[in-house]
Amino acid sequence: MDLKPRNNSWKRNLYIVWFGCFLTGAGFSLIMPFLPLYVEELGITDHEELNLWTGVAFSITFLFSAIAAPFWGKLSDRKGRKLMLLRSALGMAIVMVLIGFAQNIWQLLVLRALLGVLGGFVPNANALIATQVPVKKSGWALGTLSTGAVSGALIGPLIGGMLADLYGLRPVFFITSAVLFICFLVTLFFVSENFTPVSKKDALTTKQVFSSLKNKRLVVCLFFTTMIIQVATGSVTPILTLYIRELTGSVSNLAFISGVVASVPGIAALISAPRFGKLGDRIGPDKVLLFTLGLSIFMLIPMALVSNYWELGALRFLLGAVNAAMLPAVQTLILYNITPAIAGRIFSYNQALRDVGNVTGPLMGAFVAASYGFRAVFYFTAAVVFFNLIYSWLSFRTPQGK
Repeated sequence: MDLKPRNNSWKRNLYIVWFGCFLTGAGFSLIMPFLPLYVEELGITDHEELNLWTGVAFSITFLFSAIAAPFWGKLSDRKGRKLMLLRSALGMAIVMVLIGFAQNIWQLLVLRALLGVLGGFVPNANALIATQVPVKKSGWALGTLSTGAVSGALIGPLIGGMLADLYGLRPVFFITSAVLFICFLVTLFFVSENFTPVSKKDALTTKQVFSSLKNKRLVVCLFFTTMIIQVATGSVTPILTLYIRELTGSVSNLAFISGVVASVPGIAALISAPRFGKLGDRIGPDKVLLFTLGLSIFMLIPMALVSNYWELGALRFLLGAVNAAMLPAVQTLILYNITPAIAGRIFSYNQALRDVGNVTGPLMGAFVAASYGFRAVFYFTAAVVFFNLIYSWLSFRTPQGK
């Protein structure tokens, strides 16, 4: 059973775990700019096959993360969240070294799948902080924590690309491993958790976990909302550069423009997430979630109507600011409806749905673009978000306990 700290040690944990999420986000994104080049180095040279295998190598990590997340969540409720943070950071550090030694595409796929299995630093960080932070400050705390991985993911590609140019592709995996090992050491020596292990026979079953929820329908809705947020974010990923090329024509700095347009949502998220978290603590995370879901629809639709890249970039900046409010609001609402004893399991389920969204979003975007054109992706994504808005609104109206 967890005991919430009676002092401000949760603040120290928040800042330390934020740094761990930052290192994890940076470590994962370091290799993103040159993953296709690494696949090519492993012997996949045909253009169509290169696109296919790169997509598989990228998606397989999220797929296996979704499969493994409930198991790790159950274990975290029995053994503690700090132990899961240590397991994740060390496991990923070891796998990154092995990826650096991969000799063919099949070895890379197996290791990328293993990376997904051993991952889970961020959801366990959320569970750790959620069980320690005072409820009245949970929105701000979880909003602040969400900026850690976002910050790392923003700076990672820039550093990764530079390191790859300086030292080659394989050394970057070893550098990434070192970053993740630093994350392990920081967690080991500076994160504190007052946790009493629960024996296997006393651990709750999945049925008991859901029976203990204050509002089962709402929590399931929040899981679904997490998935839709990632679907909406990822649906644009496969077509963004091509859409910008359609808007700009043949320009020499297409990659730079695409990189800027791709990164501006993350910059907006850094600015807005803690502020929306405070707003949620004041007026209620349910109001923040419904408002931002509705607002995102009115930002997605104009993206299909833009005539140049800077209009698209401005809308993506605004959308990033709005999206930054959604996941912390979801996590805060989940926290309101669970007990500390099941926090690890519930947050892991939420992470599993997030990973499903990370896989299905780009697939959906690519399919819609191939069938109906680039601009249709934004209309289709807006329709999906609108459906989620209606579902969420109805779920919030359901009496507690249903």
